[in-house]
Amino acid sequence: MKSSNLIRRRTVCVVRFSGAFLAGFLFIGTHCEAVENEARSFVHPGLLHTQQDFDRMRIKVTYGAQPWAAGWQKLVVNRHASLNWKPNPQSTVYRGADGHHAENYAALFNDVAAAYALALRWKISGDDAYAEKAIEILNEWSSTLTAIEGTSDRFLASGIYGYQFANAGEILRSYSKWAPADFLRFQSLMLTVFYPMNHDFLVRHNGAEIDHYWANWDLANMDSMLSIGVLTDHRDIYDEAIEYFKHGAGNGSIEHVVWKAYDGGIGQVQESGRDQGHTMLDIALLGTFCQMAWNQGDDLFGYDHNRVLLGAEYAARYNLGYDVPYTSYTNSDVTQMTISEKSRGDLRPIWELLYNHYVVLTHMSAPYVDAFAKKVRAEGGGGDYGPNSGGFDQLGYGTLTFSLK
Repeated sequence: MKSSNLIRRRTVCVVRFSGAFLAGFLFIGTHCEAVENEARSFVHPGLLHTQQDFDRMRIKVTYGAQPWAAGWQKLVVNRHASLNWKPNPQSTVYRGADGHHAENYAALFNDVAAAYALALRWKISGDDAYAEKAIEILNEWSSTLTAIEGTSDRFLASGIYGYQFANAGEILRSYSKWAPADFLRFQSLMLTVFYPMNHDFLVRHNGAEIDHYWANWDLANMDSMLSIGVLTDHRDIYDEAIEYFKHGAGNGSIEHVVWKAYDGGIGQVQESGRDQGHTMLDIALLGTFCQMAWNQGDDLFGYDHNRVLLGAEYAARYNLGYDVPYTSYTNSDVTQMTISEKSRGDLRPIWELLYNHYVVLTHMSAPYVDAFAKKVRAEGGGGDYGPNSGGFDQLGYGTLTFSLK
């Protein structure tokens, strides 16, 4: 898809879902395009985890094998994985102090974390009570939420919570007692509230210069777009996200987010001169994007000579306390002459995914990713890394879900 195609406005179309039809948003111009999903069907479940992954987790946990048992313990003690969880759906979610509305987006990121944790607990334990509780959360939100508003930060909410919600729904789609009408309503929520914001941000960037917004803004909305494409069997949405990863004009495309390669297998990350917390978020969102695409048969981990790994090794090396080269970074708003030490050593549950793909699965050298994975193991989930939004930017539990051996 060429960049000129990205600005075509999407409104309404009809999408086929396993024999059912869902009214979504996809008129292009004045023409309704039929979505040709049959040519290449999606793997389900097929976002961060496949059925093969869940089979592995269940067997390893059943036999108490490490490190899965330690990862399972992180999950079951997290308050979001409890059957006592009480959903708190909102009709409009506000992120960013706009001077008129109180921010309430914590209700969304907590409920998303709970839906995902409960879905994992169901798939691994086989106890349907956890599926029922997770679906209660999704059903209440899909029948309540109509808009995401606030300052420009609303686009962070549409991206981060969009991909996380879609992952929870993708896991639960195989639960036989989730009423088809309720699942379709959840898919519609993702297509009519989250996806239009993802698309609009990547096309218009809130009216700003193309390099104004940091890489994590693009990456969050790319993750959401990709995951919604899979969840709703919408190949054109999925392909739009892949195209942006490879050739997008903003800072989330791979050549812009890992924008300077050095000898020694490292590459400078776009937010390195800003702070390390957001640099780590870039790596988290890149890993998520690549893992979801990998499970659909697209290798973006290896794209452009493993460029994602260059950025991950750079960030891990610096945040483990070692020196890295740095080239002055300039965009429309800033010039950053030195790498930032702010939040250096930031701990996030993002390393097991990268370690298990690059080191365990593909047998590549990634010494700093390896070392950081060992440092954070066993990875926890929502709230374990802080009670505010930064502690929920990642779904977590990577030791349980991504460990291969």
